[in-house]
Amino acid sequence: MTYIAKPRLHHPTLAKNSVGYTRRDYEGKISTLCAGCGHDSISAAIIQACWQLDIEPHRVAKLSGIGCSSKTPDYFLGASHGFNTVHGRMPSVLTGANLANRELLYLGVSGDGDSASIGLGQFAHAMRRGVRMVYIVENNGVYGLTKGQFSATADRGSKSKKGAVNNDSPVDLVGMALQLGATYVARGFSGDKGQLVPLIEGAIRHGGAAFIDVISPCVAFNNHAGSTRSYDYVREHNEAVSRVDFIALADEVVAEPVPGEVLELPQPDGSVMRLRKLDPSHDPRDRRAAMNHAQALYESGEIATGLLYVDPNASDLHAALETVHRPLNGLGEAELCPGAAALEKINAGLR
Repeated sequence: MTYIAKPRLHHPTLAKNSVGYTRRDYEGKISTLCAGCGHDSISAAIIQACWQLDIEPHRVAKLSGIGCSSKTPDYFLGASHGFNTVHGRMPSVLTGANLANRELLYLGVSGDGDSASIGLGQFAHAMRRGVRMVYIVENNGVYGLTKGQFSATADRGSKSKKGAVNNDSPVDLVGMALQLGATYVARGFSGDKGQLVPLIEGAIRHGGAAFIDVISPCVAFNNHAGSTRSYDYVREHNEAVSRVDFIALADEVVAEPVPGEVLELPQPDGSVMRLRKLDPSHDPRDRRAAMNHAQALYESGEIATGLLYVDPNASDLHAALETVHRPLNGLGEAELCPGAAALEKINAGLR
């Protein structure tokens, strides 16, 4: 087997961000996915977003499960922390890591098989608990590593490469994320980098559970006529609910816009997300409207992309549990084992 490594030397004229890194510094190993795979486009969007936001790679922890999508963290942010969990268990491992060290940025990458089947319960609890994370599902509607069987997100009536028709109802991860309490919910398309990069930037700066479902065509098993996850189908049926821009600034004026004007949403970290409302009936701050709008488009054969819902005042699991601001992995024996007197006081309060 031939191993090809990227050269470590960079051209001296490459542009650097404010923390001194070039875009190349955010890359990983050479991808072994099929040429043209949408997952590689998502990796490129993550690289671009992290570089533009001046994020130091060593401040990121990336976690994944099993599947084509879960291989992709090897292809971006090679200098960050990484953990590849067992099938479907990424959310619980990420939750534990987040509770131990809240100072890292947690990026969970999964697939429709990893999150919508064996990991469905894990996905649900991570959303409802409000774990601060960027949860990206690279959704192609098939099991690409095992020759293209339908996954749980495949649309009813879609056809496989061999002509089989899917008769099962799909699991809508966007709808579930909205229902379960995620405070940032978006859907993107791997073939639309201009939309996907700012969606990822907004999720990174969000203060709670951020979920992005990215339609990512499988060029080997699900990019043919009859598939609802092909490049052609998504481009023909894509209905963008917003044109998203992300500005890492403060002191922006917030106003209620009329259709066609800009809606500016302050984020918990002081940055501002700017949304240009294209559909006058859609308010990204209205959870119920987001659920209804996405479902209405789906029933008409359209795919809603863009920022569907955001809560500017989101909190996370640490706030709910009232944990200390100091990372738990940095606490010493004195803080963790305060002694018999402290234990007795706690027990007395429970009697």
